[in-house]
Order: sequence, then structure tokens, then C-alpha cells
Amino acid sequence: MSKKTWIAVDDYIVSSLFSDDPTLDAVLAANRDQGLPAIDVSAAQGKFLSLLARIRGARRVLEIGTLGGYSTIWMARGLPADGRIVTLELEPHHAKVARSNFERAGVSDKIDVRVGPALQSLAALADENVGPFDLIFIDADKPNNPNYLSWAMRLARAGTVIVCDNVIRDGAVLDEDGRDANVEGARAAFSFIGGDNRLDGTAIQTVGAKGYDGFAIAIVE
Repeated sequence: MSKKTWIAVDDYIVSSLFSDDPTLDAVLAANRDQGLPAIDVSAAQGKFLSLLARIRGARRVLEIGTLGGYSTIWMARGLPADGRIVTLELEPHHAKVARSNFERAGVSDKIDVRVGPALQSLAALADENVGPFDLIFIDADKPNNPNYLSWAMRLARAGTVIVCDNVIRDGAVLDEDGRDANVEGARAAFSFIGGDNRLDGTAIQTVGAKGYDGFAIAIVE
């Protein structure tokens, strides 16, 4: 099967199950216009995150990697009125675009954008006693996956759900001897989750508009 088929099926999923959403269409258009890389989650994946927040009954969400805020908006829509998201973004320009998108989507009051290196922001969250979080979504620079997972555990509690995106990488995760830092980061995520007895996890391979990839998901015991 080809990526053309995967994209067509994704389009079918959206047309069959989703209502038209001019706001999210405008968010993606704004990201393109502002020169952000087109690496947002797909609409189907965004809805999955939103539903996951609802299924978990999440009130506090941590996102590592904001980009233009597309996934953030999806998760914000899955929160109750008093729910909050802390989202971490390295690039000031990306954060500026994201804040504008949050205003456009009417969710700014639910979102705290922290700008700077994520590891520094995570340390600050710990110092401020922010958390614990109910849902943590990791979608940033892949070589730091084990560091992000380590901080996620510090900011979690029993029952926290942790999702780590882009861990299959077109199947390259099988390459034990590769030198691709992103693949090494994906393998490190598997090693971390599989090696920590406080976590019970699995991974799901995905195909669709974003190609062949997947995510790891775990719950803190």
C-alpha cells in the first residue's frame, strides 16, 4: 500500500467522523504562512489526543514541543472548563505563532506557554511545584526523549498517561547500529519505558497523512 492510500484513508476518517473546523484549518494555514515546519500531528491524531484527555479525565496536561499549537488546541478541547495545559517551546517565533493560534481558537485561558530549552523549563516546573500532570505528551527533539521521560516521571503521579510521538520512524527503530540521532532517541524511549517498573506501556504503529510512524503510550503505576 502506498502513502497515497494512507492519505486517502485519513481524509475518509476526517470526512466521516469530524465536523468542518474552519478554526483548525486557519491554524494550519497560519503555521504555513509563518514558515513553521509542516510536522504537526494529523487531524486524526489530534482528535485521538483530545479523546485521550477526555478518557483519562485529565485536568492538567504537559506538552513538550508546542510548534504552532495545533496539537495543544486539540488537547485543550478535551479538557474541562478549569483544565490547564503547560506547553514548552524552544523557538520564540513558534511560541508567538502558537499564542496567536490559541487566541484564534478561544483557548488561551487554558494554556501556559513556556519559551526556552525544554529541560530548563521542566526544571522550573519542578521548582515551582507545578503538577502533577494527568497527561504528558512528548513531541520535541527526539535525542532528548530519555531526558524528557525522566522529567515526566518526576512531574507525574500514579495514573498519569505519557505519550511519546514519532517512535517508529518508517521502521528505522529496528536499526540497532544506525547513527541517526532521531532513531537513537526513539530506541531510547523504548528502553526507558521497558526498563522502568513504574511504567506499563505499549506502542502503536501508525500510517496516514504523516507517513509511517507511531507512538509509545504508558501509564504510571
